Amino acid sequence: MDAALKSRLMSALFDAPLVNNAFRGTLVEAMLAQVLELEWQWCSADWASHDFENADGLKLEVKQSTALQSWHEPGLRPNRGRFDIKARTGRYEGARWIEAPGRAAQIYVFAWHGITDPLRADHRDPSQWQFHAVKAVDLPEQKSIALSRVAALVEPCSINEIAARVRSLID
Repeated sequence: MDAALKSRLMSALFDAPLVNNAFRGTLVEAMLAQVLELEWQWCSADWASHDFENADGLKLEVKQSTALQSWHEPGLRPNRGRFDIKARTGRYEGARWIEAPGRAAQIYVFAWHGITDPLRADHRDPSQWQFHAVKAVDLPEQKSIALSRVAALVEPCSINEIAARVRSLID
């Protein structure tokens, strides 16, 4: 890709503090890759069933939510945080569909950006995010989960602590 085009594209997608929903998930995965990649390979793409995988074949799925969205207008109530945890009927591996009911990942990392001040909130700043690492078996059998329920399962941690939290779930 031409360097000028790449720069223009990156600017359009990430130069605003509140990142569009369509690209924010990839941004959070990239943040996590910086702290997880010694033990985990970032492997999400298109319709991947999970976002990271370790050498033992364990899979990790990242879910993210924010109090403020890029489309928020002044006076609109901030989001309270909700994450999709629905079990699936299968998964894609490349273009091939594989029937495999259940959750594809053994570990979920829920990322929450809760800053509600539009002058201070910046989705691009890893220090503004809270992370919750949860074993998939500890999640309820439902389609989605509220941040309050995730917080009842496990204490939040910072970007600098998440690798150790994930490691503790495996040990």
